[in-house]
Amino acid sequence: MAEALARITEVADLGMIQIRADLESAGEAIAAAAGVTVPASGTTSADGARRLCWMSPDELLLVLPRSEVAATVESLNAALSSQHALVLDVSDMRAAFAIEGAKAQQVLMKLCPTDIASMPENGMRRTRAAQVACGIWRQADGFTLIGFRSVGDYLRGLLMGAAQGGTQLEPR
Repeated sequence: MAEALARITEVADLGMIQIRADLESAGEAIAAAAGVTVPASGTTSADGARRLCWMSPDELLLVLPRSEVAATVESLNAALSSQHALVLDVSDMRAAFAIEGAKAQQVLMKLCPTDIASMPENGMRRTRAAQVACGIWRQADGFTLIGFRSVGDYLRGLLMGAAQGGTQLEPR
């Protein structure tokens, strides 16, 4: 049996907060309440255990320890009280997987129709893994993929299958 291309691990106790707002006018308030600078388009910014991901021109995803979600939602709502904004705990509706190892990029390239190779270290992409909507960000040790928890088992299977090393076909 061939060696796996990467290690696939489900990330436990991860909290996620969706933030929708006018990022130009609310960016400073979001950064102060989230404890992380607002990232540029297509990137993430991190500070310790917190990562703020750019999802669209008016949407961010704050990833943080699950134990800090409630207090952070409260801080964000207070900071954005004068803005037209949405702050929502989406921790229970998402599953996250770490893809680590020297060939982690190859695993994602098998599944995703996006240029994974050109992502910078703090890069963020919204794409698909096979037919499933997902978000991917690059980290120093590999990638994190998030998707809906309702298809988490399917995502795990896709990632595990793509991580399997090459196999030799037997001639007929």
